[in-house]
Amino acid sequence: MTEQASIIALAGAGGDLGGRIATALVRRGAKVRALVRPNLSPQEAARIEKLGATLVAADPNDVRALANACAGAECVVSALSGLRAVLIDRQSILLDAAAAADVPRFIPSDFSEDFTTTPPGGNRNLDLRREFMARADQTPLQVTSILNGAFMDMLGAEMPLIQKRIHRVLYWRSADQPLDFTTKDDVAAYTAAAALDAGAPRILRIAGDTVSVREIASVMTDLTGEPFKPLGAGGIGTLSMMIRLTQLLAPQRRETFPPWQGMQYMRDMFSGAGKLHPIDNRRYPDLRWTSVREHLACRKFG
Repeated sequence: MTEQASIIALAGAGGDLGGRIATALVRRGAKVRALVRPNLSPQEAARIEKLGATLVAADPNDVRALANACAGAECVVSALSGLRAVLIDRQSILLDAAAAADVPRFIPSDFSEDFTTTPPGGNRNLDLRREFMARADQTPLQVTSILNGAFMDMLGAEMPLIQKRIHRVLYWRSADQPLDFTTKDDVAAYTAAAALDAGAPRILRIAGDTVSVREIASVMTDLTGEPFKPLGAGGIGTLSMMIRLTQLLAPQRRETFPPWQGMQYMRDMFSGAGKLHPIDNRRYPDLRWTSVREHLACRKFG
């Protein structure tokens, strides 16, 4: 008698991280039930189905419809991205649906630095995650938050620490502050393993690599053959002042990740407030982790 594959319900499969999680779940032999809107375009539907997921249409604002879509799943995974309307309102409906369907476990869309150790009010997106955590902990569900530091994919791209033209790597306060980075693919692989782990704890902390700016400068020197050095941009107070000024000049409060939001993340990283500890990388020993050196080498800095 063959063992029946686990069913995992996934919200946000059409997104960047969600698609990677769907792929990782399929690789682990799970049956992925992608929760999608009823009016999903044929092109988008085909793209998600190509990942190996089965599409189940349900109104994201209808608890009963979502509960029917989640019925029989072992875990509901949220890879939704947005602000309050998504991370609190829509995700709360998904949470209630999972509870109504008697799904035992739920993984929220936390995927960030450690918001349990950062001060409230200093990072909008982390405040939303903190608020949802309090909401989720009121349910009977076994909830597991996965915290991964910064997405390594942003290093050398959207995260402007590496200034290639002047051969410098920016830092605030200390060039030796340890910084946590994890690639999206590694986060997805770990999330898939956790979704199939009935004993997953409340919080899992992972870091594909933990490096300082001084170490990043050394890696860049090795990869390019040109000397890179750390460049101090001021202290944490200076960065806070820059955040306030950017919020004043370019508020963009309806955007999920405006420039000042990225600066808030960097403040938490360089202050050490968002540092992950302990690290749970070894919980699933079959996983392989991408280093910052490997990532930057693939960006063709050499």
